[in-house]
Amino acid sequence: MNKTYAVGLDIGGTHITAAVIDIKDMKVIDFSLHKESFDSNLPVEEVMTIWEKAIRTSIENSKVGNTIGLAVCMPGPFDYNNGVCWIKGQSKYEHFYGLNVRDLFKDKLNLSNEFPILFENDAVCFGKGEVFKDAHNLSKKVMAITLGTGLGACFINRGESISTGDLVPKDGEIYDLPYKEGIAEDYVSARGLIAGYFALSGKKINNGLELFNLAIAGDTMAKKVFEQMGEDLAAIVLPWLDNFSVDSFIIGGKIANASEFFLPAFNQKIKEAGSDVAVSISTDNEIAALLGASSMLYKS
Repeated sequence: MNKTYAVGLDIGGTHITAAVIDIKDMKVIDFSLHKESFDSNLPVEEVMTIWEKAIRTSIENSKVGNTIGLAVCMPGPFDYNNGVCWIKGQSKYEHFYGLNVRDLFKDKLNLSNEFPILFENDAVCFGKGEVFKDAHNLSKKVMAITLGTGLGACFINRGESISTGDLVPKDGEIYDLPYKEGIAEDYVSARGLIAGYFALSGKKINNGLELFNLAIAGDTMAKKVFEQMGEDLAAIVLPWLDNFSVDSFIIGGKIANASEFFLPAFNQKIKEAGSDVAVSISTDNEIAALLGASSMLYKS
């Protein structure tokens, strides 16, 4: 059988990961995985140059001669059908607001108008990839979230993403659900952790990794901030675990790497609420997201 290849991209607030995917077998081609870290608030042209480097490096390392599409997982808010970015006020991609990212890719990579460039929510890509990795999930209702610079979510029923109807929040998103003095993402995200640590200690930190390292070093306030985030996350998702009748709840994103500090508090709150949902931490967030993105081209 002839192989068919596509480029999958996982784009976050601070990184881009590219890989060439065999979309017949849904596998990452050896040596093609390439990651670049960057500041997403750089000027658009500078960001696009970094994205181009990641894509071209991935293709070169894969030794694949021809790819048939570009599959991109992006954080929201984003018009995934038309490729327009509507991210604003989230400390990321401030210069991309209102721009057509599909056109930016075509111009930067010199692609024809017929070359498929498909977009999907990063959390949906992650969730679909996790479902694809475990065939048992294809018969289940799954809620997957990504914890990072933002709070992403998706609801999947028998392999299909559900973003409308009474069983899920508006657009299948939880980041903007009203919570405490603001919205969910104000408390469950990197900026939520940073703000939480400042409120407790009066000390400013730069990112979630710094807080993680403090917690590993035994900083009790850092540990407390993670515990509080675990409790907040449980309070935010519990109504939807029940409403959607979730069988499996999967946590991904960079902050998932700190699960030892927030998962016990999360699980305790879930247990107290009487939920028996199966909770798991993804072991390879980026691979899952890349496979989930590329599944769009597999279907097409």
